[in-house]
Amino acid sequence: MIWYRDLYVGELAEKKKNRIIWKIKHGAGMTDIYLITLASNGVDLLDIFHSSLMLQPAFRKQRPFIVGIARGYEEAVETAARILLQVYQETGDFKVRDYIQRRQKIKR
Repeated sequence: MIWYRDLYVGELAEKKKNRIIWKIKHGAGMTDIYLITLASNGVDLLDIFHSSLMLQPAFRKQRPFIVGIARGYEEAVETAARILLQVYQETGDFKVRDYIQRRQKIKR
């Protein structure tokens, strides 16, 4: 898995951000944590999925690019909307993958 340097974090997940990241990296299960990633199919903008998918070796091998974490599905949708809004405000389009990857390279 690849982590976005400027990770978007939902309001409810903010307090335990570091603990959540540690648990995801170490394969610990969490009941209410959702991850927001760049779309895996190249057509959609973002994917939202439950963190339990990271426990599956086949899913981890795909190396998802994690751009956000949230507590609960509703917060995940709100966080994804916040990402899209920021991308649109700064670029005038919805090329999320280009925007995120460009910012990731600049920060290195």
